[in-house]
Amino acid sequence: MRFDILTIFPKIFDSYLNESILKRAQKKKLIQIIIHDFRKFAHDKHKQVDDRPYGGGPGMILKVEPIYKCLKSIKRKKKSKVILLAPEGKLFNQNLAKKFSSLEQIILICGRYEGFDERVKKYVDEKISVGPYVLTGGELPAMTLVEAISREISGVLGDKTSKEDETYSKGLDYVEYPQYTRPRQFLGQKVPKILLGGNHQKIENWRKTKVKIRKKFY
Repeated sequence: MRFDILTIFPKIFDSYLNESILKRAQKKKLIQIIIHDFRKFAHDKHKQVDDRPYGGGPGMILKVEPIYKCLKSIKRKKKSKVILLAPEGKLFNQNLAKKFSSLEQIILICGRYEGFDERVKKYVDEKISVGPYVLTGGELPAMTLVEAISREISGVLGDKTSKEDETYSKGLDYVEYPQYTRPRQFLGQKVPKILLGGNHQKIENWRKTKVKIRKKFY
């Protein structure tokens, strides 16, 4: 899987995408992450990527031309999708992460300021939102999608059992059972006795009773 991320703040990604699971996945060549600074595709000497909106209004709007030129410069794979990270988009969830993991390439466009020139949307396949709240830009949502989708790619986690028991792994209503580790007692809070007995069938049954259901979470 190849991820291409369009942004005007490429350094934001330096740390997060080069640590832990994502770092190992890139080393194994299971995923490839390429950051594109679409400011480089602005035609004027100041490399301006935003401008005042026609008709007036607050803030600045990202221009269509630099984003279009940046998209045109990216070599597309056969199974690819261009995703615009925007508040009016479809709400991202685990089902979408699984669906997108079957692609060969995902191109993510990160917004800033007051949004995009409406004409940018002509060049995208899908609009995605990570939630009903306001962020400064699309970089955090982009990292969310990269990690969630990467975890669905075979070999990235390397632990099938762990993945199958995770929150949302059995559907969007499923939230994982509570888990404990040492010490057995902390500030008066004790580990449930059933987890200490070694009877795996009883433990499994107990865990099934503790699974949480959140029907209206999304």
